Amino acid sequence: MGSLLVVGLGNPRPEYAGTRHNAGFMVVNELCRRSGVRLSPGKGEFWYASVGHEDDAMVLVEPVTYMNRSGYAVSEALAQFAFSLSELVVIVDDLALPLGTLRLRPGGSDGGHNGLASIIYALQADQFARVRCGIRKEVMPSKEMTADFVLSPFDAEEQAIVGSMIGRTADAVQEIQRSGLERAMGLFNVPPPSAPAP
Repeated sequence: MGSLLVVGLGNPRPEYAGTRHNAGFMVVNELCRRSGVRLSPGKGEFWYASVGHEDDAMVLVEPVTYMNRSGYAVSEALAQFAFSLSELVVIVDDLALPLGTLRLRPGGSDGGHNGLASIIYALQADQFARVRCGIRKEVMPSKEMTADFVLSPFDAEEQAIVGSMIGRTADAVQEIQRSGLERAMGLFNVPPPSAPAP
């Protein structure tokens, strides 16, 4: 077991709840549900909840900065809880991955994601773990409609796949804490199982 600072990215305010861009928030909310904790205001532009104690603590964070300024909240949370970059896990939506697919990575570029770009800029580093949650549909709207697409809610027929993805992402985060990122990558960087029948 180890300590982790788990940051789910998304946009605050009720109108963004359940939208594709808020997959990170959904995972943090699921981890809170599993642990029976609630988010509270932190000493910065984020809400947080703590699970566990000392060497096996997990601090769950949701920035309230809006996506494009997520880096400010992450830097504040790292400072408040005295975590290192090696203990940071960021959960984001990924437009390039098919819906339901997960990709765990130890670092790398922002991949065109504004939230990741903000974090990399604020921390002046890109070597931190991230879990990407696929939100791509088989038939995508035009590039001009991308912003509207990521801020739209999941379709009714997608809900079963989304629920499974959120659950598996929460499982992946817990596996990172138990066994480390490398083992979690081996278990979860695989095609998603078929969605349960509605």
